[in-house]
Amino acid sequence: MSWQNRVWILSTRNLKTVSGGSLTKLAYYSTVQHKVARVRSFDHSGKDIENEPLYEISVQEEITARLHFIKFENTYIETCLDFIKDHLVNTETKVIKATGGGAYKFKDLIEKKLGLKVDKEDVMTCLIKGCNFVLRNIPHEVFAYQKDSDTEFRFQTNHPNIFPYLLVNIGSGVSIVKVETEDKFEWIGGSSIGGGTFWGLGALLTKTKKFDELLQLASKGQHTNVDMLVKDVYGGAYQTLGLSGNLIASSFGKSTTADKEFSKEDMAKSLLHMISNDIGQLACLYAKIHNLDKIYFGGFFIRGHPVTMRTITYSINFFSKGEVQALFLRHEGYLGAIGAFLKGAEQDNPNQYSWGENYAGSSGLMSTSPDVYPLQRTRSGTFDMLEMDRLERPLVNLPLLKDPSTYIPDTVDLTDDAMARKYWLTCFEEALDGVAKRAAASQPDSVDALERAEKFRQKYWNKLQTLRQQPFAYGTLTVRSLLDTREHCLNEFNFPDPYSKVKQKENGIALKCFQSVIESLDSLGWEERQFALVKGLLAGNVFDWGAKAVSEVLESEPQFGFEEAKSKLQERPWLEDSYSQWLERLKEGPPHKCALIFADNSGIDIILGVFPFVRELLSRGTEVILACNSGPALNDITYSESLIVAERIAAMDPVIQSALKEEKLLLVQTGSSSPCLDLSRLDKGLAVLVRERKTDLVIIEGMGRAIHTNYYAALKCESLKLAVIKNSWLADRLGGKIFSVIFKYEVPCK
Repeated sequence: MSWQNRVWILSTRNLKTVSGGSLTKLAYYSTVQHKVARVRSFDHSGKDIENEPLYEISVQEEITARLHFIKFENTYIETCLDFIKDHLVNTETKVIKATGGGAYKFKDLIEKKLGLKVDKEDVMTCLIKGCNFVLRNIPHEVFAYQKDSDTEFRFQTNHPNIFPYLLVNIGSGVSIVKVETEDKFEWIGGSSIGGGTFWGLGALLTKTKKFDELLQLASKGQHTNVDMLVKDVYGGAYQTLGLSGNLIASSFGKSTTADKEFSKEDMAKSLLHMISNDIGQLACLYAKIHNLDKIYFGGFFIRGHPVTMRTITYSINFFSKGEVQALFLRHEGYLGAIGAFLKGAEQDNPNQYSWGENYAGSSGLMSTSPDVYPLQRTRSGTFDMLEMDRLERPLVNLPLLKDPSTYIPDTVDLTDDAMARKYWLTCFEEALDGVAKRAAASQPDSVDALERAEKFRQKYWNKLQTLRQQPFAYGTLTVRSLLDTREHCLNEFNFPDPYSKVKQKENGIALKCFQSVIESLDSLGWEERQFALVKGLLAGNVFDWGAKAVSEVLESEPQFGFEEAKSKLQERPWLEDSYSQWLERLKEGPPHKCALIFADNSGIDIILGVFPFVRELLSRGTEVILACNSGPALNDITYSESLIVAERIAAMDPVIQSALKEEKLLLVQTGSSSPCLDLSRLDKGLAVLVRERKTDLVIIEGMGRAIHTNYYAALKCESLKLAVIKNSWLADRLGGKIFSVIFKYEVPCK
């Protein structure tokens, strides 16, 4: 992507800073110019279209909105201000919004250096707004910390209703805030014993002045050398009160009787436990009084440090008797900056949009950051970044999810499953050269395509290496997140649709076969036709350029087609086989009111697999909503491509033509640009349509949408999940072989 000339702030509301502790966080808005692939139907009137392309492909420039959040060490505050002055301030800028302690500390420096008036925002209001924003827009934002588990970071599913919750902000002191709605919150308590207490007393005890060094000492210490335990008082556990012998009876209690010097490490650890236990007990009591079960912790005392998260977690677990979890936020250090930005931008109402984390430009949890253009980290002091892209359309839950609060899109958590993680990371590494080659080849007329493809390859390779070391860096690691990160990196280097020409060609070829496929199907008896339709749907799903086994066949055997794909399919009984139940439902039950179909690949899949299936449903009296990706991913059909394909099919088939005209067949976009499917983040217009049409059947096809995601998704209505397994390792893990078939018909329990 390239920076637009007017990337600096566009109004006095677009630049915010937060400064406190040892960090300054900068928040700013930019418009980013990048390339997008567009398709447009040719005017074929009066022409012989036999050898003409189906549609025109063009690459156009598009302007999108992006939020940037960067952390600077306060040591480099001058460099931070230079960055603001050189790149973000224009002649219209009069005010810079600021919040946090640094808004006072650096006020004079900021005003002198930038020539701007510092407008201070309320700290707590900013924190709450920032917290609401990340909870709403970043699916894997919240985690519980489990030090002794194989997976230290246990990410939580975002509940569609994020309220109410308790925010415990541990800065110099402790503020405890009850948040009930977007704008309704109240300070309900707190303590003067907080991060400042730990820092201050720690400095007196250890002569260590730096906060992070103090935490480092604590991580190496043994608090039992300093603290008096229950067993030190009673000789063991206090059975009457149910107290463990290893419970702290008195913080620093041994210092009154022991005639020896205590180590800095042990004293720091004892102090950390003392303050964490006090905060944990307070938080639990307030949560109980206000009947809240979600407690989020933030503030400079936390800052992603394992040792502080571990002690807070232990304290909450102990005082709540395991009923409440201590929850932390991946981006808790940015809450104030995000909130200050949102508060300043209220006139533009940024909350009316959905936002998505851009993995290509964001540093992960406890990982190093990409360089800040145009500064190098060695002299900038930046060490962490977050980028959020504004999505074109608002995203919401699919109304048919049985329980949105427990819905988990992904089938396998690679953060947990070390064997699967190793396999898939290696798989993506091995495929990387091919993807870069495909990207460069998709733009033969571009003089710098090879250079950009190499930059893409290097960036994605670096992301994969980060995820090998820190699989939790961007939340729960899944096949979906690996695919999405790759798409983000491709877009970052202006490869918006590497498979556009492949899709164009395959759509054109498949359309030429459509009528003969329909004639063949119509010649069959009813029961035989139902099986042929399902087999065609499955055979079409074989044509997936994202699967190595398939892409190798398609590249080496250009004549590989629909019939060849059918011959590859596993014979019944399939690996997952409820076809008989589906057939029985069609025989005995009434027609469905409306079917929602999530389409997968372009070409043979959508044209010879999905559309004949759609046609049969329409003939039964079932309305159909056909949902396709809003943006490109691999060779998946996009919404704009589907409109052209449907138009051409309608010209050949009266059933499809009539259904489109009478709006019994509706083509919509999903709001996604991923090869997988998250039913909790779908286009709002699609959700409205699903309700209006009283949809009672959902069909999800493809390995990415029906196996990597949604294999266990529970819906309120009947569903079909169909896929061909095109990966040997995955097939083996599921107990099958390559090209095994999944046909999963599910009826919700009443």
